[in-house]
Amino acid sequence: MSKTGGGYWRRLVRSLTSDVAELDADDLSERSQAGGAQRASECRCGQEAVVLGRVRSVGFCPKNSAPTLEAELYDGTDGVTLVWFGRRRIAGIEPGRVLKARGRIADRDGRKVLYNPYYELQNVA
Repeated sequence: MSKTGGGYWRRLVRSLTSDVAELDADDLSERSQAGGAQRASECRCGQEAVVLGRVRSVGFCPKNSAPTLEAELYDGTDGVTLVWFGRRRIAGIEPGRVLKARGRIADRDGRKVLYNPYYELQNVA
């Protein structure tokens, strides 16, 4: 059997026996690396990072006098919370959307956070 044939069968068996969430996580992780981003699981506090993933949830938090928009970005390895101060909504930032975000990783209650990140909406291929 050729190497390509073995790879095909291995992928076919894996796609038939793996959980959909696991396959989606693997796809996101591969897309993240192909897009030149870092794995969220490897990002550390204080590090300048570029992450690419799918928005899982978006929420508006009216904290004190400064509202914030928060989105959870998942790249297949870990989640990063994106926080924009003074925003109630940003066009295109919605669940299911794939985006690339850049900024300095911070830690908030043990979770990775990017405050006011630069971002690019990605086309789904």
